[in-house]
Amino acid sequence: MKVIIIGGGRSLYFLAQTFRKKGHAVTIINRDAAECTKLAQQIDATIVHGDGSDQRILEEAGARAAAVVLAATPSDPDNLIACQLAKTRFTVPRAIALVNDPDNQSIFRQLGIDAISTALTVASLIEQRATLDQVTDLIPAGDGKVTISEVTLTESFSFAGRPVAEIEFPRDALIAVVIRNGETVIPRGDTELRVGDRVLLVTLSDSHERALNILTGE
Repeated sequence: MKVIIIGGGRSLYFLAQTFRKKGHAVTIINRDAAECTKLAQQIDATIVHGDGSDQRILEEAGARAAAVVLAATPSDPDNLIACQLAKTRFTVPRAIALVNDPDNQSIFRQLGIDAISTALTVASLIEQRATLDQVTDLIPAGDGKVTISEVTLTESFSFAGRPVAEIEFPRDALIAVVIRNGETVIPRGDTELRVGDRVLLVTLSDSHERALNILTGE
């Protein structure tokens, strides 16, 4: 799979390294000539010096053969333009924009661009951890519409010692997996939840807080 990353900085360097370790071909587009030189020395990737929101530069970077374009510059307008060009001019199957201003996330999505707001993701994680230390690995999925959380059951949880069928979750929430003593269990209605179980809770984002409250009794 060919991946084009637009932007710079250490975070994108490690992201590019991750893609390379998985066997994907990576091209990085960066406006800073000095950083391009440094990247070329540090990572096995194609480095293109230029503006990723410029159609000519995207063409030079091989956008027509790309499976994914990730625009992660400090400029939301540039990220939007790059993704729109990738989708409309080069028919890239997936274009993802890193949104710096959380208010722009919904606008990008209305325009058909996958958008990820690190500010909203981190804020959600901090909010959950501040109120529930047992909740970890909060992961947004499905373009932010689905939330996956790992919850460790303690004695204070209302459903510890009771079967899954007794939990009156919202229709768009479920316990997908129970990890007990290192073993993975796909729960049924009669599966009893026990103290120490780690459960994987999958919900639509709108129902996540309600489902957590029901599970924990808070």
